[in-house]
Amino acid sequence: MNFALILFLLLVVTAVLWAADRFFARKRRAPGEPSPWWVEYGASFFPVILIVFVLRSFIVEPFKIPSGSMIPTLLVGDFILVNKWTYGIRLPVLNKKIVPLGDPQRGDVMVFRYPADPSLDYIKRVVGVPGDRVEYLNKRLTINGEEVSVQRDGDYLHTDRMYYSPRYVEKLGESQHQLLIENDAPAYVPQVMDFPFRDQCTYTSAGVRCTVPEGHYFVMGDNRDASSDSRVWGFVPDENIVGRAFFIWFNFSDMKRIGGFN
Repeated sequence: MNFALILFLLLVVTAVLWAADRFFARKRRAPGEPSPWWVEYGASFFPVILIVFVLRSFIVEPFKIPSGSMIPTLLVGDFILVNKWTYGIRLPVLNKKIVPLGDPQRGDVMVFRYPADPSLDYIKRVVGVPGDRVEYLNKRLTINGEEVSVQRDGDYLHTDRMYYSPRYVEKLGESQHQLLIENDAPAYVPQVMDFPFRDQCTYTSAGVRCTVPEGHYFVMGDNRDASSDSRVWGFVPDENIVGRAFFIWFNFSDMKRIGGFN
């Protein structure tokens, strides 16, 4: 379901009803005669839908985390807010950028439309920007020939299955974030899909090397061995970007999670 399209259609319908009632129907009705119920309800909903449409399309949009690919940064059930203008103002529904304000940076947590099925929204961390040489070999990340700093930071308890994963702190871009790396998981990338610019990547038993094409981004999950990401399905084109995730506003299981994150 394309909620943005549905919201846009509702906006158009209610706007037409509001304009018809405001500029035409009122003048033709006798004094004190009420509007037809369907016109009255449609016109009254127009301001509400307009505010929701503007907020959701240009300012901020809520999302819910459906999977564990971003553990420990984001957990299943986290409700997050996504900044819609930090990467530029885009036309609703078409998602075409009309006002460039900025570009994704390494380390950003980004929401985007899944390249293989744009009807789905994905969330991952930006690892490579256009022109970068990204290598993830033997579970160590290297960007443009420089290995990204990683330090061990104890263990992370998965409360749903009661087991521990090694936890690390990685410095990517201007900030640090936590990630999980499973020691017993294979280093190679299984089940690689056929994707645009596939020839820009080389796969070995140790992992993958990629050069990020112009207008595209290389993304990975913080739960490195439990994430289907650019290693599997390729690069994220700029036109698929939705916005930058920046705040957890609710979690039914743990209210302490409310707040910002790296």
